Amino acid sequence: MSAPLAALSLRARIIAVATATALLAAVAVVYTVGAARRAEPADATSAFGLDRGLLYFRSTGAGSGRVARLSAHPGATGRASSRTAGHRTTGGPACERFYAAAGTGLCLQRRPGIPPRSYAVVLDRRLREKRRIALTGIPNRARVSASGRMLSWTMFATGDSYATSAFSTRTSILDTRTGYLIKNMEEIPLTLDGRRYHSPDVNYWGVTFARDDNRFYATVSTKGKTYLVEGDMQKWSAHTLRENVECPSLSPDNTRLAFKKRVREGADKPWRLYVLDLRTLRERPLAETRSVDDQAAWLDDHTLAYALPGRGGRPSDIWTVPDGGGTPTLRVPDASSPSFVP
Repeated sequence: MSAPLAALSLRARIIAVATATALLAAVAVVYTVGAARRAEPADATSAFGLDRGLLYFRSTGAGSGRVARLSAHPGATGRASSRTAGHRTTGGPACERFYAAAGTGLCLQRRPGIPPRSYAVVLDRRLREKRRIALTGIPNRARVSASGRMLSWTMFATGDSYATSAFSTRTSILDTRTGYLIKNMEEIPLTLDGRRYHSPDVNYWGVTFARDDNRFYATVSTKGKTYLVEGDMQKWSAHTLRENVECPSLSPDNTRLAFKKRVREGADKPWRLYVLDLRTLRERPLAETRSVDDQAAWLDDHTLAYALPGRGGRPSDIWTVPDGGGTPTLRVPDASSPSFVP
């Protein structure tokens, strides 16, 4: 073969290899973009939105990981029914944790990769994405204030369970009206037992908001103890109210806090659900005697919902229990992250 022909053949091979490489790269980009778009909450159909009188939750069965809903017919007192009405509808975004109120949804996501990526996604009434915030850690708690204005989420920075001491959390607050984001609640000045408190091991989690969107309650841990704190957004301060309170949840009438209380040491079934009367600061246990590792959600002023490990190998089920007497009831099998939109 002559030198010019050999050079031409080599050039053709180089061009062919370069073309094939570019084509494969283009296919990979198209596939990656398509997969990302398919994973976006905005892909939820506009027909599936936050409608009143429905119980929303994360489906752990059919449509695993996606937000689903059930109708809940009010009774004579306006309370949500403890029985399901019809079949679940699955069509919402894929979330690790979910909560919704007053036309605003909060979806915590975790995407595979090296390292894995996490996001807090703010959703509108039709569950379309409005804002996405990149996070680090494992999604753990999500809450939206009754007005839909204030959002909060908790991530495990290290560890993945409150049952041991080997964990660290990062809790954020977002004001959707102003767009102001508090990336880490540990910045809030804390008063413990009447004195300004400083410690590098302070952790916050489980925020719940009052109706004024200013007052809030949360758990703070330090030196191996947990406390209920009351905070004020305008004054930018928080102070402890009592010890041994975790994952508080404020009732719709703002008079009571449901919470999980540590009733035994160790990681084996350590908690029980209690309710604290904020006027008298007296607490009482609920009829649910199993250990609940969840931030319970009020479906109305009389009923609490929470997730427990599922029966028959199911990941989790949603149960309900009345505040005062009654018995626990299986509300939604194969589900977690309950929130009722009144």
